Amino acid sequence: MKNRQLWVLAFSVLVPATLVAGCEKRTVTADVSPPPPVATRAPERAGGATTPEGSVAPLGEITARPGTAPSGAPTGTPDASAPIGPARPSVAEFAARAELEDVHFDFDRYDIRPGDARILDASAAWLRASPAALVLIEGHCDERGTDAYNMALGDRRAKAAMDYLVSRGIQADRITSLSYGEERPVCREHTEACWAKNRRAHFLVKVR
Repeated sequence: MKNRQLWVLAFSVLVPATLVAGCEKRTVTADVSPPPPVATRAPERAGGATTPEGSVAPLGEITARPGTAPSGAPTGTPDASAPIGPARPSVAEFAARAELEDVHFDFDRYDIRPGDARILDASAAWLRASPAALVLIEGHCDERGTDAYNMALGDRRAKAAMDYLVSRGIQADRITSLSYGEERPVCREHTEACWAKNRRAHFLVKVR
């Protein structure tokens, strides 16, 4: 009799538990939002944000010929065909002189190299001995790069040569500089040896 009572008690406990376990399970969901987007940074220029001394801004950053206005600029600004710096003198009045040799430049640079400094020293000595001579310095580039970029680079090369002569005692008002960019190569082959010949400052002289 006692065992029967225990069995009935156990049955009364197990049946409700079974019914509860057999009920439909509810799906539990979590309100999880995706993480906010992470702001991205534009890639920095290789080698840092600054341009090394003796070189110009990387190719592609100059989009208009320096000294001219971009499209839509106010009127009264120089025309796109205007030369770099002062108005070009009449080149026909100037002639090359063997005493003033060309100086050359590394790719994408306008600083004076030691060997070319010695050439400019000799040019300055000749100009000091020829006070009536006026000098026209042309800046030139190789064919690589845009027209606007090479016009700017040629201008800096001509001015670098001019500044060196002025530092050696030649009056600045005796010197005119201009840039032809890549317009007047002395060599037209597509080789480094040829390009090196075109990266130059060329000197012309007239006697006043």
